[in-house]
Amino acid sequence: MLRTRLPTLPPGGRSRIALGLTAAAAQGRFELQQCADCGKVQYPPREACENCLSIHMKWRQQSEEGELLSETTLHHSNDLFFRERLPWRLGLVRLECGPSVVAHLHGDVPRAPARVRIAARLDRAGQAVLVAFPPEETPNMADDRRLREFTCDPKFRKVLVTDAKTPLGQQLVKAFVEAKAEIVWAGHAEPWKKFPGFDELGRLPQVTLLPLDLTDSRSVREAAAQVGGKVDILVNSAEHHRGFGIANRSGVETARAEMDVNYFGLLRLAQEFGPAMRSRGADGTASAVAWVNLLSVYALASFPPHGTFSASKAAAHSLAQCLRAEMRPAGVRVVNVFPGPIDDEWNQLLLPPKVAPEALARAILGALKDGIEDVYPGDVAQEWLERWRDNPKALERELSA
Repeated sequence: MLRTRLPTLPPGGRSRIALGLTAAAAQGRFELQQCADCGKVQYPPREACENCLSIHMKWRQQSEEGELLSETTLHHSNDLFFRERLPWRLGLVRLECGPSVVAHLHGDVPRAPARVRIAARLDRAGQAVLVAFPPEETPNMADDRRLREFTCDPKFRKVLVTDAKTPLGQQLVKAFVEAKAEIVWAGHAEPWKKFPGFDELGRLPQVTLLPLDLTDSRSVREAAAQVGGKVDILVNSAEHHRGFGIANRSGVETARAEMDVNYFGLLRLAQEFGPAMRSRGADGTASAVAWVNLLSVYALASFPPHGTFSASKAAAHSLAQCLRAEMRPAGVRVVNVFPGPIDDEWNQLLLPPKVAPEALARAILGALKDGIEDVYPGDVAQEWLERWRDNPKALERELSA
């Protein structure tokens, strides 16, 4: 009888202090603790400085350069996760910023001693680990068996884009085709509406058009029954956006339509596609790896001229956090995308800068390749994020003015 594979995760226990490394890795940054008094950079994370015992420790971005001093290859492990993935290379790397760290070694890293580049990546348990790469890019670098455990590269994987009719959806489908995805299902609702460029997608050999209406539970259920057991990466690009606040339009029809797509649409997807993806977290190279949600930076702080849209995205953000918690035991990464204003018809009256659909598609693809959990594409999103972190109440007042 064939053995049933169950999802296994690497050890996920971390102290609260160590979660600072995870918080930076979730956004693609390599940060270590640095003492605000003596400037000492230390690893592993601690409550106090190992040099002067100061408790004023700050997480700061550090140089990724380092030297591989020694290495070993594991051929035996008592941990279930690593037991199925042996042999596994580990190395001791001395960083230019000071400390020496133990890191997972990319397959193209030469034998010690050698120069390497260190990066923080999220493992399948959602915790940060350190990975050593060769100093320069190598051919087919993304195909490394160890690296694919820390990233969600779409190469050779099957992808579902829930709304491929929009300019963003079309750019996403093309980007996944260029990234050598095996199959890309292009979801589309309202087939009687013709959109420029959509028919061209159906002529691409890797693309299969899939009827999918997120406002219709039956449509979502039928799509899940057809392809739910095959999807490795699901990208929820569907959204309903109208530029209304509270007092400038009577009735709740617009707000209800936004909630029906942006919040309830995500809920329907999670209920129908979630169980199948969770069950496929241990399918080896063909396992389910990622779920991408198109949210908005308005989910962090409401933008009053687009108030009902902001509220629907805030609700979707909360639901996405619940989805992340439920997907984590299976090793499926939930990637939340918080773009600033997108250059589309519902943001015509907003002044630049705005995020072009092509740039947003590249950001999503880059987040999957780098294993990033939260991404904020565009200048506006980056600025709002910094202001929100610094003083949420001040940002609220500034937006209301």
